[in-house]
Amino acid sequence: MQKSEIKKVVLAYSGGLDTSIIIPWLKENYNNCEVIAVAANVGQADELEGLEEKAIKTGASKLYIEDLTDDYVDNYIIPTMKAGAIYEEYLLGTSHARPCIAKRLVEIAIAEGADAIAHGCTGKGNDQVRFELTIKNFAPNMPIIAPWREWDIKSREEEIDYAEAHNIPLKINRETNYSKDKNLWHLSHEGLDLEDTGNEPMYEKEGFLEMGVSPINAPDVPTYVELEFVQGIPVAINGEKTSAKNIILKLNELGGKNGIGILDIVENRLVGMKCRGVYETPGGAILYKAHSVLESICLDKLTLHEKQKLAVTFGELVYNGQWFTPLREALSAFVDKTQENVTGKVRLKLYKGNMINAGVWSDYSLYSEQIATFGESDYNQKDAEGFINLYGLPIQVQAMVRDGLL
Repeated sequence: MQKSEIKKVVLAYSGGLDTSIIIPWLKENYNNCEVIAVAANVGQADELEGLEEKAIKTGASKLYIEDLTDDYVDNYIIPTMKAGAIYEEYLLGTSHARPCIAKRLVEIAIAEGADAIAHGCTGKGNDQVRFELTIKNFAPNMPIIAPWREWDIKSREEEIDYAEAHNIPLKINRETNYSKDKNLWHLSHEGLDLEDTGNEPMYEKEGFLEMGVSPINAPDVPTYVELEFVQGIPVAINGEKTSAKNIILKLNELGGKNGIGILDIVENRLVGMKCRGVYETPGGAILYKAHSVLESICLDKLTLHEKQKLAVTFGELVYNGQWFTPLREALSAFVDKTQENVTGKVRLKLYKGNMINAGVWSDYSLYSEQIATFGESDYNQKDAEGFINLYGLPIQVQAMVRDGLL
């Protein structure tokens, strides 16, 4: 499609710096096209306040605010958590939100008869890939507009200049201009002083952490939390049955209060560069920990070890925007099979950034105190002799050849 043919564009809209200036930019550079803004609610809470007024004021014809929180938790977060998938310690908070958002974006674009879909992702980042691979899966012929790959703006400072010139209200200033992404799973911080890897993040500075506190400022007494799982899915917290979404929100509260889930890493982006980010994932960190503890007694050795290997691949697929692929679906099928007996309860003690095991129980536990005890048991220790002789036979033969004994 030629640029001149684009009359209606659906924009992934957050109301942040990038997407705030994209609305007038699209109208200036794409024939005064109609811009329909779509804001996906994936748990960013107060960031959605006043969004409709702002979108309309800056040139959008309408704004959709789509509540995707249940879909996000049930169909993206929980499958990834069950897989134990991470990417270089990162719990994938932005990564698995993007395919969820982009899928709904395509549905609205098709319903509106849009000529193109636009997003505010930079040409340096991972999100452009996550959005566009999802769009290609659901609308393979849909044109995609990525202003960061077209316009002359080169920095966030220049974006602010553009916004000020167009009277676009912003919630940030040049001094607090971190690049952030927030949802019910996490909050990321990038840019400013964090671009120098020698700078310690300002965890104790008021306003830097938003989902919790620094471990230094956490209470001097521990908090106990008990989680119940059925086939790998969290179903109760402290004895109260509720949805996985509500469990995550409660864990965010408990974890944040105790300084849990703060991560400072330099990660390898898909486009090849290294980038430093600070992540807050209080509830997610607790959920991953509890799930792992339960698996330690419910999964056999071979299954657990193979699952841990495949978790690396799963994490890379999520990070690289390949959610809607045959391999990710196949890995999820494998994970679901492994979770059939991952049912039970886990108790953790939260204390100043630490998650300490405080008990685990399951009717499907493969741990036998009678077998593992240091006391008297039915285990015949003499059986180990023959096993070691056979297991060590190749080593013994090699040594005999080396020493001229064979």
